[in-house]
Amino acid sequence: MHSSESAKRQQMRFCGPSVSLTFNFAVAVGIIMANKMVMGSVGFKFPIALSLIHYAVAFVLMATLKTFSLLPVAPPSKSTPFSSIFALGAVMSLSTGLANLSLKHNSVGFYQMAKIAVTPTIVVAEFMLSQKKVSTQKAITLAVVSFGVAVATVTDLEFNFFGACVALAWIVPSAVNKIFWSSLQQSGNWTALALMWKTTPITIFFLLTLMPLLDPPGLLLFSWNFRNSCAIIISALFGFLLQWSGALALGATSALSHVVLGQFKTIVIMLSGYLIFGSDPGITSICGAVVALGGMSFYTYLGLKKDSATSGKKAPSRQNSFMAKPKVAADNDSADSEQEDNV
Repeated sequence: MHSSESAKRQQMRFCGPSVSLTFNFAVAVGIIMANKMVMGSVGFKFPIALSLIHYAVAFVLMATLKTFSLLPVAPPSKSTPFSSIFALGAVMSLSTGLANLSLKHNSVGFYQMAKIAVTPTIVVAEFMLSQKKVSTQKAITLAVVSFGVAVATVTDLEFNFFGACVALAWIVPSAVNKIFWSSLQQSGNWTALALMWKTTPITIFFLLTLMPLLDPPGLLLFSWNFRNSCAIIISALFGFLLQWSGALALGATSALSHVVLGQFKTIVIMLSGYLIFGSDPGITSICGAVVALGGMSFYTYLGLKKDSATSGKKAPSRQNSFMAKPKVAADNDSADSEQEDNV
């Protein structure tokens, strides 16, 4: 991967929508267990510091890859303004830090209700930023999914004023973060790792500034023994994989699809607890989960149907351009069309 174009082609070849979404889902389940161990049995009560450790470990891992020339090449600096990279890093720090803070001060149900609000926020933001519209069928499907998730998690609602303020403050950065990641990867030759390498130092800087404001005192007094440190490092490794898989998913799909996947994780974890571990969320929550799963399945069907229709329309034009133009020009047109298919 000696150029950003070849690195992007390799990522698109091996990490399509199905692979990237599955990867992100599997890692997300793993980090839930890891963070539960860190926040619960280990007793690490510093959510911003935990996010900072995650990004610091990610930076060390990527620096190691870069040392051995295994990090994908980034596009030329002139192709993407530094202001865009800086804004993405800043928004990412707010999104990650406030998410962990919200999870600490809110119940799981209230946290999931806040996540539901990210969906309409993305729709509105994409329309305002790029005039991107959502079809009526998809809008209705997203509403059904959100309703199902709300019903499934309504039994765990506990209101906390500070937690509610944190959750509301998190919604906009979370939506903008997903839109930025998806837009930069799909409009340029950025791979997930290359973009992470550029934005991670900026994210670390902003997390350092947020930590004294939002974390409780006592970080240095924490018992940094071998067991606790290993648990935090394992959580950080999962955090790196989660960030990488999420970036791959946003580059291969869209911000809305990534939000739907996040809601799918919630429903699957809840149903798994009911079917495997014998938990009893109640008939109302189960019905809500079933409705949400049905809506997610139909949303996926609409996405696949659109992709199939798009590829079917573009295939004849490629053949015509190939017949009408010399081989070199035809190859260039084909490459341009492949790029358009992924935008």
